[in-house]
Amino acid sequence: MRRRASLVLLALAVFCAALAPLLRWYAYPRLAKIPPNQYQEVVLEAKDATLLDYTGGMQPKKVDKVTIVQTLKGNVEASREIEASAGKDVVVWDTLSYIIGPDGAMVSQIPERYIFDAHTQAPVHATGEMVDGDPVRREGIEFKWPFFTEPRDYLYFDAQTRTTSPIHYAGPRRYQGLDVYYFEQQIPWTKVRMPKKMPIEGIDPATIEAATGTTLWYKATARFWVDPVTGAPVNAEQDIEQEMRGGIAAGGPDGRLTAFAGQVRMREDYAAHTVALVKSNRTKVLALHTYAPAALAAGGLLLLGAALWVEARARRRGPGPGEA
Repeated sequence: MRRRASLVLLALAVFCAALAPLLRWYAYPRLAKIPPNQYQEVVLEAKDATLLDYTGGMQPKKVDKVTIVQTLKGNVEASREIEASAGKDVVVWDTLSYIIGPDGAMVSQIPERYIFDAHTQAPVHATGEMVDGDPVRREGIEFKWPFFTEPRDYLYFDAQTRTTSPIHYAGPRRYQGLDVYYFEQQIPWTKVRMPKKMPIEGIDPATIEAATGTTLWYKATARFWVDPVTGAPVNAEQDIEQEMRGGIAAGGPDGRLTAFAGQVRMREDYAAHTVALVKSNRTKVLALHTYAPAALAAGGLLLLGAALWVEARARRRGPGPGEA
């Protein structure tokens, strides 16, 4: 019986030893991925900001608050269509940034379609990839870092400029009980396209630029606190400045008018919700990547040791009743 027990223990040890790498290198890449049907809403605010008063003489004025509502919705049907040709799991996010002034009126809204690999978060180029209706070809990441983010610089896509540039790793940080990586990106003054949706009905931004020579310029400092396990930002801030230059802005100082200036930050209740969600997902990812494979490997070693111990005792005591 002891030798049968040792054989059972040995079989379990082999099973655990085989399952550990299978879980880590086969199951993890296939199970740790962004779901195609994800929906998320985040509210950001810029308090004590400067905003161009489009209906009050086209002059910048100080306002108590500008609100940005960002919605993200996974497009399952589009994901399936692209997966058929891409040969891998693909996520399609349809996002909308809806900017609201202090009076509750819309200032602008910018839709995006972001297509990426569900596991690596690398961009996947397909028809429909766009920002504000303009086709783009993203390079680098946007919205989310890869699982198990490394402490290094990454390429990050800026939707305003439609360009990719490095976002620099600036060291570890502690944020609401989480050990995170801090990243920062500087966007210098860059001419950008005016939003297609403006606060005054009937205004065509392209016509304004062509007829009056008015251009929109933008610069920003973006800061992200990223959970290195899930790659999800738990907090984000941006110092943004936008100026109209030339044309209808000719009456402003140096031919410029501030369209917007302020620090955009995640509202506290949404930041707390994001941290709670990331903590939950972090545990699931670590279970697949680290905890379960390590436990199986350790269990296999313990079972192997027990099998050898049982076999050694059986040999010392000789065959038991009913054993040859």
